[in-house]
Amino acid sequence: MLPAGLWRRRIFTASGSRKHENPLGLPSNNTRSLPQIPRRGPISRGLPPKRKIPNVKRVVLVSSCKGGVGKSTIATNLAVSLSLLPQRLRVGILDLDVFGPSIPTLMGLKNVEEPDGALIPITNHSIPTMSMAYLLSSASHSSSSPSTNPDSEPPTNEDTPVVWRGLMVQKAVQQLLFQTDWSAGVSQGASSGLDILVVDLPPGTGDIPLSVGQLVDVDSTIIITTPDVLSLSDVRRGVSMFRKLEIPLTGLVINNGYFICPNCTERHYLFGGNPNDSENMFTKGVKAMGMDGDRIIGELPLVVDVGRGGEKGIPYALSGRGVGDNDPGKVWLAAMTSVAERIWGEIQFNTN
Repeated sequence: MLPAGLWRRRIFTASGSRKHENPLGLPSNNTRSLPQIPRRGPISRGLPPKRKIPNVKRVVLVSSCKGGVGKSTIATNLAVSLSLLPQRLRVGILDLDVFGPSIPTLMGLKNVEEPDGALIPITNHSIPTMSMAYLLSSASHSSSSPSTNPDSEPPTNEDTPVVWRGLMVQKAVQQLLFQTDWSAGVSQGASSGLDILVVDLPPGTGDIPLSVGQLVDVDSTIIITTPDVLSLSDVRRGVSMFRKLEIPLTGLVINNGYFICPNCTERHYLFGGNPNDSENMFTKGVKAMGMDGDRIIGELPLVVDVGRGGEKGIPYALSGRGVGDNDPGKVWLAAMTSVAERIWGEIQFNTN
């Protein structure tokens, strides 16, 4: 095994072809093979067979196609909501937003380091997680020069950028997908791994979503959007990509869809995306790409405490808040649970 910290430093300092073949610097005795990266060209031609992720029964992708719509927050709460269903599912989260990982913050795991020489999920709130951020902290400490300012704080994984080109990113994604040991750290029947892996994709339709779609046997995909035409224009491109890759699309989740007045409990559609109004541009756009009706699987209200919980590393789905039928928190939790139930209804298997 490589000396402690050296394998992570290779993220930034290793040179030559080895860096491209093994960007995460894993020990060479890791025998789990990686699928071949598809060559450039039409995404419908010459694709390798899709593979199951080791020790994972079902894979659910969470995409947004546009940044800043709350995708990672929903991915985190979806994983928690799935784990709270009566089936007592074993659920994990894989953060594939390599350049801007958010899952460690949302799960209360900021600046936690990965054990040397392996990709072992780190667990909090009974949810195993894996993220590029876990691989950056040690690298930032070892590769930075000592500061002459006694009041300065040491660098953290939040300070360390990933400055990689496409091939490096694709290889790293392959390693995170197929070399993470999801059988480790699972409290119920550790040898059986996960029932469901929720994969938090980066925004857009770039190398990472494309690689996942080409390499992984995916069971369900949900796309997060805010109720505005600008976000929907990017969603349209994402829907087209997933359909070309023949990836199952469960539906859309509209985040921050409306605001519930605390005085009159009336719903106010601040961004104009009322799905019951067939004349607004958002509703027309959703219908035009065939994602209307029951393909809108969730509409989440604007609830300030959802964001605050994420900042504290406590997913709102764990709060159990809500005191009345029109309480915004209770409405949000019910909608999130409904999304989890809809997904499980499409991918369920015998858990006995």
